[in-house]
Amino acid sequence: MGWEAWVTLAVVLLLLWGLARNVAGPDVLLMGAAVLLTALGALSPRFPSPRHLAAAFGNEGVLTVAALYVVAAGLTETGAMTQLTDRLLGLPRSVRDGQLRLMLPVAAISAFLNNTPVVAMFMPVVSDWCKKTGISPSKLFLPLSYAAVLGGACTLIGTSTNLLVQALLVEARRTDPSAPVFGMFTLSAVGVPAALAGIAYVVAVSRWLLPDRPGFRAQVADSRQYTVEMLVEPLSPVDGHTVEQAGLRRLPGVFLTAIERNGETLVAVGPDQVLHADDRLVFVGLVDSVVDLQKIRGLVPATDDAFDRTAKRLNHLLVEAVVSDTSPVTGQTIRDARFRTRYDAAVIAVGRNGERLPGKIGDIVLRPGDTLLLQAPPRFAARQRNSRDFLLVSSVSDSRPVRHERAGTALLIMVGMVGAAALESVTGLGVFGAALLAAAAMGLTRCLSAEQARRSVDLPTLLAIVAALLIGRAIESTGLAPAVAGAMIDAARGLGPWGVLAGVYLLTLLFTELVTNNAAAALAFPIAHAAAQSLGVSPMPFAVVIAVAASAGFASPIGYQTHLMVYGAGGYRFGDFVRLGFGLDLLVMAVTLTLTPLVYPLSPR
Repeated sequence: MGWEAWVTLAVVLLLLWGLARNVAGPDVLLMGAAVLLTALGALSPRFPSPRHLAAAFGNEGVLTVAALYVVAAGLTETGAMTQLTDRLLGLPRSVRDGQLRLMLPVAAISAFLNNTPVVAMFMPVVSDWCKKTGISPSKLFLPLSYAAVLGGACTLIGTSTNLLVQALLVEARRTDPSAPVFGMFTLSAVGVPAALAGIAYVVAVSRWLLPDRPGFRAQVADSRQYTVEMLVEPLSPVDGHTVEQAGLRRLPGVFLTAIERNGETLVAVGPDQVLHADDRLVFVGLVDSVVDLQKIRGLVPATDDAFDRTAKRLNHLLVEAVVSDTSPVTGQTIRDARFRTRYDAAVIAVGRNGERLPGKIGDIVLRPGDTLLLQAPPRFAARQRNSRDFLLVSSVSDSRPVRHERAGTALLIMVGMVGAAALESVTGLGVFGAALLAAAAMGLTRCLSAEQARRSVDLPTLLAIVAALLIGRAIESTGLAPAVAGAMIDAARGLGPWGVLAGVYLLTLLFTELVTNNAAAALAFPIAHAAAQSLGVSPMPFAVVIAVAASAGFASPIGYQTHLMVYGAGGYRFGDFVRLGFGLDLLVMAVTLTLTPLVYPLSPR
């Protein structure tokens, strides 16, 4: 190896040390390593140049992930994904049950859809699921990514890596007419057992190997508890259902204390209590829980003025405001204070030192220091921030009402995106083109606003993916990858064809953990094909092994972009991937190396 390869190896080892010690965020460390390797381009042309770094920001895979974040946000803001997955996921009885309910359908879907959009679409669903069930996000997000990767290895179209290996096999036919190619289910005989074994492993051992970091439950200690009333809309999914069936029994951070119906108040509400149209449901809970109540289809804030429940409400957001002692509303009931006329706002909840305030919200007499949760236009916070009427005014994030009426539109856009990507030979659109069109359609059909689209893009994750691409390029261009590959294949050659096959798997896995899945397949394939030719055996088992190993990198967050996508969402550290992923790496390798020679024998050609 040249000095460039040794320097690159040192940078990679330093990066891994920093990730393992949690010195900084993964996006900071990865981008720091990428910038350092780019700066070394001034000393040798074998290092990436600034032009390569700029090109990485325009990489199709990076832009695809950005577009998919917008598509996923459109599905979330309309409640489409919730409607789609509520019956599929249900309410788990335990963490293991939740992991099983999540991983099996995700793996099945990923076998026929690209796993990156599957993870992008399921991330907000899992986040909401964690709130509903009280399960720590760290127990579900990594299994989500692992399930998508395992499912993608089951069919030809499950991941772009399999299609890349197929393209390399077709290219190899130019010089080797006997080279085989993949069919749609060529990988299934190996991929399906590996996926089932991997899911069983995660469900069995994650109890000890995945952290239980504080999620939504850590917020319960918040003293800002509100009393809020919600109205049951006629002919809605809530009307005529019991409290349990409506999903109001186990809401996190909020408690249904009473139901007001025809002038009567029902207390000690049980799970079998049937809800009727125009029932007023009285809840006590945290501000984030009140935001979640607004997203339940069939519930709207119960205000005493003529507040528009549809179009106008969709243009409002939630604002917290603390009543001052000089406010004109002090000493008045909320009804008499005429918030609609005075402030163009509606009071939907009141907080007072965590107390349960009796009676209807409209009858509450306001005191200085009361915290009001208002539904108001965006300009309210700017206008009242320096007003003497309120001591403090702040907008509540992610508090716009869900656009349930556009859920069908969002689902149609998603189906169209999937269909256009799957029929690339007909439409001429790959995943990238289909995702861009779908993201644009979400905005044009008002499934989400421009502000929501901007906020949906996870910039740290995109930076981490860009940096990982550049580091992979450096490993390849400086000669580090070929040097490692040659040494591993030479060491395995004395063990016969099966030993070389195992060496190819380990080589591809190493590349996957350090570079990216597609780069790993591209680097390992020519070496494996040459090894098969020199041994005089069929290249098919080598191609199968490369396809599985190039995706099955579970012990490093930089090995697959879906791992980077869930890194921050689950609150993970580098060691979490190593603890759970290393054993999964070994298990999938054992299954693959056992089944591949049986299904595709290493017989002489």
